[in-house]
Amino acid sequence: MSVQKTNDPSTDARTRPSHRAPLIAAAVAVVAALAVTAAVGLGGGDDKATGSGNGTVAAISGGSDGTKAATVLDRPFTKPDLVLTDTKGKKFDLRAQTKGKPTLIYFGYTHCPDVCPLTMSNIAIAKKQLPKADQDKLQVVFVTTDPERDTSAELGKWLPAAGDASFIGLTGDFTTIQAGARQIGIGIDPPKKEKDGTVVSMHGAQVIAFSPTTDQGYVLYGEDTRVEDYAKDLPKLIKGENP
Repeated sequence: MSVQKTNDPSTDARTRPSHRAPLIAAAVAVVAALAVTAAVGLGGGDDKATGSGNGTVAAISGGSDGTKAATVLDRPFTKPDLVLTDTKGKKFDLRAQTKGKPTLIYFGYTHCPDVCPLTMSNIAIAKKQLPKADQDKLQVVFVTTDPERDTSAELGKWLPAAGDASFIGLTGDFTTIQAGARQIGIGIDPPKKEKDGTVVSMHGAQVIAFSPTTDQGYVLYGEDTRVEDYAKDLPKLIKGENP
């Protein structure tokens, strides 16, 4: 999980430094998998990760050379069953509207001071290096973990600046979003306002890639993934191949 503090909405919190704890749950499993290339469980505590929506724990394995940013899941995730609201105020059925398309899904929030905008920027820069036809195929979905502040209008302003105007921003009921994130092993907590006025937001910072051929989430990226990593892997992800 990333622990990030921001000010009230009246202050531009994106300029403030964040206070982050090491990622837990999925991230711990990723580190272990990358180190020993063994199958390990995703999830921990209350954040239960399920592979195919049937309650089983997904197993993952890292690249054999220990240097790859991507972690290929032994048992891919089923795409979250989410119907939310997009930046135009229209209903967006995640499964139906990304069906058969290479899709990257990330849960974050617009007041995040570092990880969220950096992740969107890295993906956007890598995407621009693709041929135009491949750029048009790739779907990047940003689901807010702070829906009270991240309205459709706010997401519509933030995404083009942080990443790309083509990125899909989704908001809605927090409980629905939290349940959807848990379906792919990502834990998020409700934003919490502290006595000093700061808002603490805890959320997993993983990007999950879904195949256009199976609509399954089969590749995971951590928050330290670089532009170069995405640029190298996106052509394969768009074809539904392992990076």
